[in-house]
Amino acid sequence: MSSWNILELDVIRWAEERRIIPNSSAMAQAIKTHEEVGELLSALHRGVQREIEDAYGDILVTLIVGAALRDIDLIECLNGAYEEIKDRKGYLRADGVFVKEAA
Repeated sequence: MSSWNILELDVIRWAEERRIIPNSSAMAQAIKTHEEVGELLSALHRGVQREIEDAYGDILVTLIVGAALRDIDLIECLNGAYEEIKDRKGYLRADGVFVKEAA
């Protein structure tokens, strides 16, 4: 078992111990993810590395819990997303945003 899988299970157990699973919902976790993304944007704007790292971690926790509530395997989701993008062509704008070529 990979370190990701172990940590993912630790997060799920933590959420179960606090009764987030099964008493929350994927929608509630998505809303929490949205809040955490706002904190990430704020931390990035201020350039505070520790806050940036904390926000990324909090986002991952909310995604893990939300996926667990829907019985979704995040590694399968990530693999599916990667399979979609791995051969994608496009260009990087001056602001750092990748724009894919039209199919």
